[in-house]
Amino acid sequence: SNNLSFHFWLGKTANTGNDTEPIVLEGKCLVVCDSNPSSDGAVTSSLGISVRSAGAKVAFSAVRGTNHEPSEMSNTSMTIYFDQVLVNIGNHFDLKASVFQAPRRGIYSFSFHVVKVYNRQTIQVNLMQNDYPVISAFAGDQDVTREAASNGVLLMVEREDRVYLKLERGTLMGGWKYSTFSGFLVFPL
Repeated sequence: SNNLSFHFWLGKTANTGNDTEPIVLEGKCLVVCDSNPSSDGAVTSSLGISVRSAGAKVAFSAVRGTNHEPSEMSNTSMTIYFDQVLVNIGNHFDLKASVFQAPRRGIYSFSFHVVKVYNRQTIQVNLMQNDYPVISAFAGDQDVTREAASNGVLLMVEREDRVYLKLERGTLMGGWKYSTFSGFLVFPL
């Protein structure tokens, strides 16, 4: 791993006119100047300079680009698989498993849109956190060729928690092209 050092001189002190001591930052850092510093876990000076880990940036968005039903859907887990990643900042979404694993504790936002195509069955899609259903969405109209089960939620997620979509009821025979699953870290805790 590469370690970087940054030296910042904040100018002259108000009382003495002398140069201030340099602030040394090591590792991967993101420096944010903020006139209203907050107490969100970042190291914050009285001058409003916050230092946060660069790893705080976490976001993913996956999509189903084909209608082909892969053999994986016959598995017993009924995990809904995706075949393209549009965004994967931090690389915490595993496309092959179609599972997001949280890099840190925090509040995360998740949303999904699962499209059923030419399928007269009602489907139920669950957003799973560590194998437990958190929210569900349903699609069951018998007279349309495409319908979507959609939902979204803010969740408190612990480090290494796994979040994914599971088909709880029905089938996705005919495919689920245009389906999406997205999430991002709102703020760390």
